[in-house]
Amino acid sequence: MGVDGAVVRLRSEADEPGWEVDPDDEWGVAVIATVGRQLKLRREAVGMRAAEFGVAVGYGEDMVYKIEGGKRIPRPEYLDRADEVLGAKGLLSAMKEDVRRVRYPKKVRDLAQLEARAVELQLYDPLNIHGLLQTPEYARRLLLMRRPAYSGDEVERFIAARVARKTVFERDPAPELSFVLEEWTLRRPLGGRAVLRQQLEHLLEVARLRNVELQVMPMDREEHAGLAGGIEVLKSHDGSAVGRSVAVAGGRPVSDAKQLRILELRYGIIRAQALTPRESTAFIEQLLGET
Repeated sequence: MGVDGAVVRLRSEADEPGWEVDPDDEWGVAVIATVGRQLKLRREAVGMRAAEFGVAVGYGEDMVYKIEGGKRIPRPEYLDRADEVLGAKGLLSAMKEDVRRVRYPKKVRDLAQLEARAVELQLYDPLNIHGLLQTPEYARRLLLMRRPAYSGDEVERFIAARVARKTVFERDPAPELSFVLEEWTLRRPLGGRAVLRQQLEHLLEVARLRNVELQVMPMDREEHAGLAGGIEVLKSHDGSAVGRSVAVAGGRPVSDAKQLRILELRYGIIRAQALTPRESTAFIEQLLGET
């Protein structure tokens, strides 16, 4: 296939890993189906065949049909190019925001929505520095260590989702955030010492925020209430709350008063066993000096 005598290589499904629609994500399926239908209607309205349109946007005919059929998530640049080729005057480009949210895994979107409504968050992760506290580079290194390995596109997708959740720090009024971090997660140089150093510097910046309390659980503690797994408790302005822990309901969100009481009791004890926020800041500064 050529344009002006030049051979054009059109992008195919093999070039677009990680852009499939999750069939279990009902909202995502509906959004992508709507976007695909709009693309098809616009293309047909200008009398352009799928193959011709594919050449214009740089994709193979099969991929055009899959995107229009709601089987594949279009890249932002695909929508921009389609908007230009079809003369949509920004209507197709405007759908990029909804498509961007569909790119995030459903469980991440659900968690972000809960965090967005919360006025108080209590967060403990025994295995890693909590995702809301991770720098993009630290998060990238962790994701690249996953086995079986994520594709490069999947890694960027998860990083983008993690970064998007950090808008919780920018809200006004700001929610109260409490984190408990394990000492070993601050010492292990995952991704290299330069990455860890940057991460520790970021933790100190976050710890200085008035609405954030950051505590470290030392490794030498002889008693530890968090051995059953991570804990998340998110409280809303109306007094309702949602909690999650692998030790309760298999990690599914719970709002039952009895289960929430268990999570809050455990979290309260963990905080009492950890260093105070002031002691924790001094400890992280010490680690930074040693890194």
